[in-house]
Amino acid sequence: MQKFSEIAEIAEKRHGVDVMNTLINTDLPKSSKELVAIPDDRWLAMATRCIFQAGFNWKVIDAKWPGFEEAFEGFDIGRWVLSTDDDLDALVSDTRIVRNGQKIASVPLNARFFAQVSREHGGVGKWVADWPSTDEVGLLDALAKGGSRLGGATAQYFLRFMGKDAFLLSRDVMAALVRAGVVDKPATSKRALAAIQEAFNTWSAESGLGMTQISRTLARSIDG
Repeated sequence: MQKFSEIAEIAEKRHGVDVMNTLINTDLPKSSKELVAIPDDRWLAMATRCIFQAGFNWKVIDAKWPGFEEAFEGFDIGRWVLSTDDDLDALVSDTRIVRNGQKIASVPLNARFFAQVSREHGGVGKWVADWPSTDEVGLLDALAKGGSRLGGATAQYFLRFMGKDAFLLSRDVMAALVRAGVVDKPATSKRALAAIQEAFNTWSAESGLGMTQISRTLARSIDG
């Protein structure tokens, strides 16, 4: 497996040392204290946003997001835990949002999931903050199993956008992982994801950088 210093050198040759320093040190993950302070409704809101963005034009979702906030009444967890079929039927015809029935139905399901997490751990933010970044694949698995439509890239973007120190397995990151000898093809199996986590942990120990910074460096070490 390539050393992280070798990967960073490739990225620096392609983009310049100053550019890379700016890239990996800008918009850094939130601290544990900051994650804990995020209200539960914001976790449900971002989960919903990532779900609706998946396979869709992100600019459309961005433009309509104020309408989403109105239609889903601020994503109050308690409100959506107690939602009814009539609520969902009304939303399917609500022009303020993208009217995708399956994605709309994920909101009450994720509200129930987050409500349980919050009860058991003292808040969704505390649950996420306490989960070690050295076991991101475990957190992704918990989101996929417990939540609705929170698997794969959707969960990865959800964690990153909320400020968790997390890697994104984008096309370029996967290409860098293949080149580094971590996996031999884009990974989906548990075994491959475990190998990827181990590689990130090794590179973090080598470099002193977080998962977000390593992920960004990997992506910039690939042409494209």
